[in-house]
Amino acid sequence: MVKVIQKENKELYQCPECGFHYADDSTSLTTGKEWAEKCEAWCREHKSCNIEIMAHAEENKKPAE
Repeated sequence: MVKVIQKENKELYQCPECGFHYADDSTSLTTGKEWAEKCEAWCREHKSCNIEIMAHAEENKKPAE
C-alpha cells in the first residue's frame, strides 16, 4: 500500500517497495498516487524498477533554477 508523506507543503506518495516518491503534477493526466501504485506493482512483480515509471519520481526531477 502506497504511503502518503507531507514534505515542504507537498503531498508525496511513496512506493513501499523501492522508496521512490511521486507527487501530483498539473502537466500529467496521471496522479502521483497512480504513479506510486504503478511503481509498487512493477517492483513487486519484477523485483526491479521500471525506468519509464521512475522518470516521474521526485528523486529524478531536475531542481528548479
